[in-house]
Amino acid sequence: MFSKIKSVGIFGIESYMIEIEADVSGGLPCFDIVGLPDAAVKESRDRVRAAIKNCGFKFPTGRITVNLAPADKKKEGAVYDLPVLLAILSASAQLKFDASNSVFLGEVSLDGRIRRVNGILAMAITAKQNGIDHIFVPEENGTEAAAVEGLNVYPVSNIKELIGHLTGGEPIPPAEFNVSETESFINMPDFSEVKGQITAKKALEVAAAGGHNILLIGPPGAGKSMLAKRLPTILPEMTFEESIETTKIHSVAGILNSKNPIVTSRPFRSPHHTISSVGLTGGGTVPKPGEVSLAHNGVLFLDELPEFKRDAMEALRQPLEDTKITVSRAAGSVTYPSSITLVAAMNPCPCGFYGHPTKECSCSSNMVKKYLNRISGPMLDRLDLHVEVPPVDYMALSDTAPAESSAEIRERVNAARKLQIERYKGTGVTCNARLTPKMLREFCVMTDDASAYLSQCFDKLGLSARAYDRILKVARTVADLAAHEKIEKTDILSAIRFRSLDRKYWGE
Repeated sequence: MFSKIKSVGIFGIESYMIEIEADVSGGLPCFDIVGLPDAAVKESRDRVRAAIKNCGFKFPTGRITVNLAPADKKKEGAVYDLPVLLAILSASAQLKFDASNSVFLGEVSLDGRIRRVNGILAMAITAKQNGIDHIFVPEENGTEAAAVEGLNVYPVSNIKELIGHLTGGEPIPPAEFNVSETESFINMPDFSEVKGQITAKKALEVAAAGGHNILLIGPPGAGKSMLAKRLPTILPEMTFEESIETTKIHSVAGILNSKNPIVTSRPFRSPHHTISSVGLTGGGTVPKPGEVSLAHNGVLFLDELPEFKRDAMEALRQPLEDTKITVSRAAGSVTYPSSITLVAAMNPCPCGFYGHPTKECSCSSNMVKKYLNRISGPMLDRLDLHVEVPPVDYMALSDTAPAESSAEIRERVNAARKLQIERYKGTGVTCNARLTPKMLREFCVMTDDASAYLSQCFDKLGLSARAYDRILKVARTVADLAAHEKIEKTDILSAIRFRSLDRKYWGE
């Protein structure tokens, strides 16, 4: 006999409908799975055989052929265990139910329990887009799939429970989308804990308000990492669309929190400097998301930037510019979104004390130059803000006066972002850092004094075309924080100050 069960496959973060076709016929006992299955899919034969027997059913003794259609797309993972099991039971006349408008997903354990799988959210979205009304998923994936509106999601814990539901027994109650509100900032690092560093705090506020990339340069112990880790606390809260898009990536990567499977706070990723270019950008036989995509809609923090491998740093240039990255492998090409705020931190030299007011640097001029030149000009050009983080003196450290909190800074950031969202409504752009060259001319209008001042600085500092664009974008953000309709001279001055530190260290 023949049966057909619907499921969903995934490649990257894109998913597609799959039909699990099973045929049980006479002949020598044989169990074949075809349709470009990987090793995990082929191993489902043993899992399904044991689960069928342990759940009280009879495993067919004839020739069993299971086809995963379309047959020209690579299938990977254990997500097809459940539909394969149901297809075999249906084809062997042990189970009869209407599966025409349902999708089944899940890994089957030997005793019939259903284990969670990765990528459920992307699969549920595809099922809904293809007119499916009912989807059966592992119990642990229930809340994640329920984020898709208009889809009846049934969380299944074991095979017997599922078969009882399908055959008119005790029904499985549908999962509800019940995610806790956005995580509180109470227990998170706060800017009020940072002593001194007024300029660095202001620069991070500008970075948060406009979505700009930032480089922090300073000696060990000045607070660079401390500042970077507090940036997410002043970023605007995620929209529902951003949460779903970020959750899809984390779901595919298998790093979702089972207690709160929908990402509601902006990601903060801080990979070690020994990471490879593939680890940063993504890869593998079937490409998986890298750190630059896992930080989508959040912050990617690269501490000790010069210590990163040159090819890893250079691999970031394209995703920083395009806010997406395409990973091509023999199995196919996958495009992952990578709209991030990059925060990079570094010491000014190998020993860390070049230019320190009280400690002597032990590095030669050649060592300093070689160390700084590990960062290429094009990479440096893509960092909108260059900020020096000096050592904090005793008076600032011992000061007991309360510093400005993250909540107070976030209010100004939200006000600036609100202006940008209204200004760029309908363009697909949500912050100043994403402005296109055409939009710069339309939205970055300067006063006469500001235009004249920028013209002088462009010639004097020898700025590149990209640096000119970045200065305008940063100036637009500074103006938004000050509620200026046009970019004024003071806004241009602030933007150039945040951009000129490279002249001190790389100018020679």
